[in-house]
Amino acid sequence: MTLSEKSASIIGTGSYLPEKVLTNADLETMVDTTDEWITTRTGIKERRIAAREETTSFLATRAAQIALEDAGIAAESIQLIIVATFTGDMPMPATACLVQKNIGAPHAAAFDLSAACTGFVYGLSVARQFILSGFYDYVLVIAAEKLSSVTDWTDRNTCVLFGDGAGAAVVSSEPRGPRIVGEHLAADGSIFELLFMPGGGCLHPANHESVDQKLHFVKMSGREVFKYAVTSMVEAASKLIERYNLTAEDIRLFVPHQANKRIISEVGRYLGIPDERTYINVHKYGNMSSATTAVGMDEAIRNNEFMPGDKILVVAFGGGFTSGAVLLEW
Repeated sequence: MTLSEKSASIIGTGSYLPEKVLTNADLETMVDTTDEWITTRTGIKERRIAAREETTSFLATRAAQIALEDAGIAAESIQLIIVATFTGDMPMPATACLVQKNIGAPHAAAFDLSAACTGFVYGLSVARQFILSGFYDYVLVIAAEKLSSVTDWTDRNTCVLFGDGAGAAVVSSEPRGPRIVGEHLAADGSIFELLFMPGGGCLHPANHESVDQKLHFVKMSGREVFKYAVTSMVEAASKLIERYNLTAEDIRLFVPHQANKRIISEVGRYLGIPDERTYINVHKYGNMSSATTAVGMDEAIRNNEFMPGDKILVVAFGGGFTSGAVLLEW
């Protein structure tokens, strides 16, 4: 196969969700909120919370193992591991290196990718480039987050939103499974303070002051984030649809970032894609950052019958601000 003939396909997927379920009723006993308030504003009914020993690398490893089994290949065949996360086990080494050790992939290069909730979309794009260049034949892309570790459980505006989980995909030059047709990536760093975690880096390293000021928790300006989320996801999706001369009717299934049910519905309305062709699981898991699209894509592929030519559109936005979309064709 020549480089011009190469394509990148997703030959296996997997996801892992912690066992513990935190319901809206549970949150009513923790902060000043109600099930009705949460459901009406977000569509979330429950979310998964990882146990103390279930670190991000643990979640990522479980999802990766399932994806490898689904792909029917051994870990030794993986040549690159990309982990999309901003809640890694530690700043150094990369969580991807810990996953490499856990799954037994000694021949794989490994690095983490930080694009917040858009991380899985960015990761698939990077993997595709390595495959198309002929540099690698098997790339493992994982999106994993333990958001419960960076959530302020006294802030009712944010603690109701987040959950933990991981999803993974094996991207290969093998022509089986959905092909990654193309992607659109974007960012706007000028508004980063609408959604960010100020502590933990060199600007605000961990000390008594930064901990007392709760700088190591996610901060969000909800109303402004809602507006950017809708605009950026619609733009990313529209650019891909237009680039390949498609219409909304050509999209068999829409898999958006699961941040908020109202955001999902609003994006679908602008694009002309109804809820019936939109994969929605935000009510079960809440916002798992980069893991939402990875888990959503895995569940969508496992729960739907796809025909040759069917197209799946995966779209996300996240802190940074980042946004992006990936078009898959069966």
